[in-house]
Amino acid sequence: MSAADIETPLIGGPQPVASNNDDSPLNGVTVGVVTFPGSLDDRDAVRAVRLAGGSAVQLWHGDHDLHEVDAVIIPGGFSYGDYLRAGAISRFAPLMEQIARAASGGPDALPVLGICNGFQVLTEAHLLPGSMIKNNHLHFICRDQRLRVENAETSWTSAYARDEEIVIPLKNQDGQFVADNRTLDELEGEGRVVFRYVDGNPNGSRRDIAGISNIAGNVVGLMPHPEHAVEAGFGPDSSARGEVGVRGGTDGLGIFTSVLKKLVG
Repeated sequence: MSAADIETPLIGGPQPVASNNDDSPLNGVTVGVVTFPGSLDDRDAVRAVRLAGGSAVQLWHGDHDLHEVDAVIIPGGFSYGDYLRAGAISRFAPLMEQIARAASGGPDALPVLGICNGFQVLTEAHLLPGSMIKNNHLHFICRDQRLRVENAETSWTSAYARDEEIVIPLKNQDGQFVADNRTLDELEGEGRVVFRYVDGNPNGSRRDIAGISNIAGNVVGLMPHPEHAVEAGFGPDSSARGEVGVRGGTDGLGIFTSVLKKLVG
């Protein structure tokens, strides 16, 4: 076992975590996973990247360098304790300045995925429009959630077909996506609604929106957690693709294979 295969605490610099498959053509593709104080799902995102065939680089929020990663995931959790409001402090982290700059540069812009708290950070950083507020029922919710893929042409969704449905876990208390009607109409008209809730809206999000993208399609944010539906035995009990065994759902893996295939293509 090499040093790169050992997952060490993220202290003192980026820690590379190699793919599970050394022969994978995707193994040289690196995806940075940001850790803030209060992040909970960073290790899960690292594992998802590895299961998809890529290599993950753990990035610290205080870094000023993206270490030449090919894409970035901002994971779920409660960054900075969600003080003020969810994601409001994280947007000022030194690394977010680098991410915002790299994600805004034309066709070769950095692919960025924000999951749950990461989606909240992306809206606070104005990389995505709208805002996230408390669930309309004012309770934390945790359940397996069915989604419909509305846009299969982003950097993070090409492994799916348009209108395909997937089941991935949802867990949040500030998951209600809101925006003014003009912004909502623009998102709909420009095809930037990427995921929509199916079989009930769990948090009151406007127009059942579960995830959106920027105009270029390289930046995507969604509230449910695809990184918790990537490995049989540790996923949801159901799948939109057919019957699965207990904890056998892996519908979220396509999020991670999508970006890796885009980067090598």
